[in-house]
Amino acid sequence: MTAQLRSELFKQRTTRTTLGLVLAMVVLVAAVILLHVVALPTQGLTGRQGQLKVLGLGTTFGMIFGSLLGALSITTEIRNGMIRPTLLAMPNRSRVVAAKVMACLIAGAALGLFSEAIAVGMGAAGLAARGIQIAPSVGDFAQLLVGGAAAAALWAAIGVGIGATLRNQVGAAISLVVWLLFIEMTVIGVAPAVGKFLPGASGGALAGAMLQETATYLLVPAVGALLMVAYAALAIGAGLVTTARRDIN
Repeated sequence: MTAQLRSELFKQRTTRTTLGLVLAMVVLVAAVILLHVVALPTQGLTGRQGQLKVLGLGTTFGMIFGSLLGALSITTEIRNGMIRPTLLAMPNRSRVVAAKVMACLIAGAALGLFSEAIAVGMGAAGLAARGIQIAPSVGDFAQLLVGGAAAAALWAAIGVGIGATLRNQVGAAISLVVWLLFIEMTVIGVAPAVGKFLPGASGGALAGAMLQETATYLLVPAVGALLMVAYAALAIGAGLVTTARRDIN
């Protein structure tokens, strides 16, 4: 199992897919944060809640790219046929999926931390450049960074489960992005009492802020963490069952 985990971590470090995701995330997070900090009226950025909504964009994008990292870690191998030598080297399919989950938890945490660090750094710099006093506390920033990393890590695990279940690279990627950016945002906007229990909002609860919402409207971190672990377990379980039962073409 240790050898399989090392193999999966090596793949994460060396594949062009991972590099592409990191570069895309950096460009997107930086552009969106700058756009919000520069374009939003001053009155919308002077309070703690308004600033956290902007800085929480790093949490949302961390979860999105973390989930894509997890999904692509298995669907890319299925698509290009590399899953066959992987399973020949380790015939126990459950161990392969488990190793991918553990590797993606580590890589996803790093991705989430990086995303939130960009959001916090550029957001704070942009606010200071406009002469706006930074309202969030040190504790807020610490929760954004640590919670954002944890949320992205768990979404990476969910991504592995979704990817193993759907097995289609494009289908898995589109499903994850549509869910996090459109379906959840719609439910949160229409029925926030329901939306805060969904997996994206549960991840946002860990960081204390995400796109559209702050801690005032999200679950407490402990409940969010429990729900995220449950969602990840369900997705991974579905992926394990699917991988065990289906033939590899």
